[in-house]
Amino acid sequence: MAFVFFIGGIIAVVGLLIAFFAMSSSDTSYGISASFTAESVATAGAEDALLKLDRNAAFSSTGYTVSSGSSTAAVVVTNPSSANQATILSTAVVSSHTKKIQVIVSEDAFTGQVNIISWTEIQ
Repeated sequence: MAFVFFIGGIIAVVGLLIAFFAMSSSDTSYGISASFTAESVATAGAEDALLKLDRNAAFSSTGYTVSSGSSTAAVVVTNPSSANQATILSTAVVSSHTKKIQVIVSEDAFTGQVNIISWTEIQ
């Protein structure tokens, strides 16, 4: 009889461990998904600002939002009139996961083409 209780206890412990690891894995995969979503939303904000700069080289903004799905990115475009460079900062937060993308672009004075100098994810 003691052997049956022993085996039953082992089965119960194994079951609890499997349930714990399944829950832990679920939380981890949700966090990874939220992080990827935040990165894609921040990228969408940066790409929107690039499009605005391509259409209007003098475009500047102290802040606007870009929606992507159910999430939004806050975008700031700094474009000093004395330089041919602009800086884009796009920030997205999805379920406490924050992603910031900084893009520095320049405009060719002759062609008006906007060129990406750097594209960096800021921590």
